[in-house]
Amino acid sequence: MSKGKLGIDDYPLAEKRPETVSGARGRGLDDITLEAVMAGEVEMADLRITAGALRAQAEIAEAAGRSALAGNFRRGAELASVPQEVIMEIYELLRPGRAQDRQVLHEAAERLRRDYAANDMAAFVEEAAEVYEKRGLFTFRY
Repeated sequence: MSKGKLGIDDYPLAEKRPETVSGARGRGLDDITLEAVMAGEVEMADLRITAGALRAQAEIAEAAGRSALAGNFRRGAELASVPQEVIMEIYELLRPGRAQDRQVLHEAAERLRRDYAANDMAAFVEEAAEVYEKRGLFTFRY
Protein backbone atom coordinates (compact mmCIF):
# COMPACT_ATOMS: atom_id res chain seq x y z
CA MET A 1 0.00 0.00 0.00
CA SER A 2 2.51 2.63 1.01
CA LYS A 3 6.16 3.41 0.68
CA GLY A 4 7.60 4.20 4.08
CA LYS A 5 5.84 5.06 7.29
CA LEU A 6 2.59 6.98 7.16
CA GLY A 7 1.80 9.74 9.61
CA ILE A 8 -0.98 12.14 10.45
CA ASP A 9 0.13 14.50 7.67
CA ASP A 10 -0.84 11.79 5.16
CA TYR A 11 -4.52 11.92 6.15
CA PRO A 12 -6.75 11.76 4.19
CA LEU A 13 -4.87 9.36 1.94
CA ALA A 14 -7.05 9.96 -1.12
CA GLU A 15 -6.07 13.64 -1.05
CA LYS A 16 -2.56 13.62 0.39
CA ARG A 17 -1.19 10.31 -0.96
CA PRO A 18 -3.54 9.22 -3.79
CA GLU A 19 -0.77 7.11 -5.34
CA THR A 20 -1.04 4.76 -2.34
CA VAL A 21 -4.74 4.06 -2.83
CA SER A 22 -5.92 1.31 -5.15
CA GLY A 23 -8.77 -1.17 -5.41
CA ALA A 24 -8.61 -4.94 -5.24
CA ARG A 25 -7.75 -5.19 -8.94
CA GLY A 26 -4.95 -2.64 -8.58
CA ARG A 27 -6.71 0.29 -10.24
CA GLY A 28 -5.61 3.59 -8.76
CA LEU A 29 -7.82 6.57 -8.01
CA ASP A 30 -6.80 8.23 -11.28
CA ASP A 31 -8.20 5.21 -13.14
CA ILE A 32 -11.67 5.64 -11.64
CA THR A 33 -13.21 8.18 -14.00
CA LEU A 34 -16.72 8.74 -15.30
CA GLU A 35 -15.48 7.71 -18.72
CA ALA A 36 -14.06 4.44 -17.35
CA VAL A 37 -17.33 3.74 -15.53
CA MET A 38 -19.40 4.45 -18.65
CA ALA A 39 -17.10 2.19 -20.70
CA GLY A 40 -17.67 -0.67 -18.24
CA GLU A 41 -14.02 -0.69 -17.18
CA VAL A 42 -14.73 -0.13 -13.48
CA GLU A 43 -15.99 -2.99 -11.31
CA MET A 44 -17.19 -3.04 -7.72
CA ALA A 45 -13.84 -4.53 -6.69
CA ASP A 46 -12.24 -1.30 -7.86
CA LEU A 47 -14.36 0.66 -5.39
CA ARG A 48 -14.15 -1.55 -2.30
CA ILE A 49 -11.69 -0.67 0.38
CA THR A 50 -8.76 -3.04 0.59
CA ALA A 51 -6.93 -4.59 3.52
CA GLY A 52 -3.91 -2.49 2.59
CA ALA A 53 -5.89 0.75 2.75
CA LEU A 54 -7.29 -0.21 6.15
CA ARG A 55 -3.82 -1.08 7.46
CA ALA A 56 -2.60 2.30 6.19
CA GLN A 57 -5.45 4.01 8.06
CA ALA A 58 -4.42 2.04 11.17
CA GLU A 59 -0.88 3.31 10.79
CA ILE A 60 -2.11 6.89 10.58
CA ALA A 61 -4.42 6.39 13.58
CA GLU A 62 -1.49 5.03 15.64
CA ALA A 63 0.62 8.04 14.65
CA ALA A 64 -2.20 10.28 15.86
CA GLY A 65 -2.29 8.48 19.22
CA ARG A 66 -5.65 6.79 18.52
CA SER A 67 -4.79 3.17 19.28
CA ALA A 68 -8.40 2.01 19.69
CA LEU A 69 -9.28 3.35 16.24
CA ALA A 70 -6.13 1.73 14.85
CA GLY A 71 -7.26 -1.61 16.29
CA ASN A 72 -10.62 -1.21 14.57
CA PHE A 73 -8.88 -0.56 11.25
CA ARG A 74 -6.64 -3.61 11.72
CA ARG A 75 -9.64 -5.84 12.44
CA GLY A 76 -11.36 -4.35 9.40
CA ALA A 77 -8.30 -5.20 7.31
CA GLU A 78 -8.60 -8.81 8.43
CA LEU A 79 -12.27 -8.87 7.45
CA ALA A 80 -11.58 -7.56 3.94
CA SER A 81 -10.98 -11.13 2.74
CA VAL A 82 -13.85 -12.71 4.68
CA PRO A 83 -16.97 -13.35 2.57
CA GLN A 84 -19.86 -11.06 3.40
CA GLU A 85 -22.17 -13.95 4.30
CA VAL A 86 -19.66 -15.15 6.93
CA ILE A 87 -19.38 -11.64 8.36
CA MET A 88 -23.17 -11.39 8.57
CA GLU A 89 -23.47 -14.81 10.26
CA ILE A 90 -20.96 -13.81 12.93
CA TYR A 91 -22.52 -10.36 13.28
CA GLU A 92 -25.87 -12.03 13.95
CA LEU A 93 -24.27 -14.25 16.62
CA LEU A 94 -22.83 -11.15 18.30
CA ARG A 95 -26.24 -9.58 18.74
CA PRO A 96 -27.31 -10.07 22.37
CA GLY A 97 -29.54 -13.10 22.82
CA ARG A 98 -28.64 -14.71 19.48
CA ALA A 99 -25.84 -17.11 20.44
CA GLN A 100 -26.98 -19.80 22.86
CA ASP A 101 -23.70 -19.99 24.78
CA ARG A 102 -20.05 -18.99 24.69
CA GLN A 103 -19.07 -22.12 22.77
CA VAL A 104 -20.97 -20.86 19.71
CA LEU A 105 -18.92 -17.65 19.72
CA HIS A 106 -15.69 -19.56 20.32
CA GLU A 107 -16.48 -21.73 17.28
CA ALA A 108 -17.07 -18.59 15.21
CA ALA A 109 -13.73 -17.21 16.43
CA GLU A 110 -11.98 -20.45 15.49
CA ARG A 111 -13.52 -20.28 12.01
CA LEU A 112 -12.17 -16.73 11.56
CA ARG A 113 -8.73 -17.83 12.73
CA ARG A 114 -8.60 -21.11 10.80
CA ASP A 115 -10.25 -20.17 7.49
CA TYR A 116 -9.29 -16.50 7.13
CA ALA A 117 -6.24 -15.88 9.37
CA ALA A 118 -8.31 -13.18 11.10
CA ASN A 119 -6.56 -13.52 14.46
CA ASP A 120 -7.37 -10.08 15.89
CA MET A 121 -11.01 -10.43 14.91
CA ALA A 122 -11.13 -13.92 16.43
CA ALA A 123 -9.75 -12.55 19.71
CA PHE A 124 -12.42 -9.83 19.60
CA VAL A 125 -15.20 -12.45 19.24
CA GLU A 126 -13.68 -14.52 22.08
CA GLU A 127 -13.58 -11.43 24.29
CA ALA A 128 -17.23 -10.80 23.45
CA ALA A 129 -18.05 -14.36 24.53
CA GLU A 130 -16.54 -13.72 27.96
CA VAL A 131 -18.38 -10.42 28.37
CA TYR A 132 -21.67 -11.92 27.20
CA GLU A 133 -21.33 -14.71 29.74
CA LYS A 134 -20.65 -12.28 32.59
CA ARG A 135 -23.62 -10.10 31.60
CA GLY A 136 -26.04 -12.94 30.85
CA LEU A 137 -26.47 -12.02 27.20
CA PHE A 138 -26.71 -15.57 25.91
CA THR A 139 -30.35 -15.91 26.91
CA PHE A 140 -33.09 -14.70 24.64
CA ARG A 141 -34.41 -11.48 26.13
CA TYR A 142 -37.58 -11.18 24.04
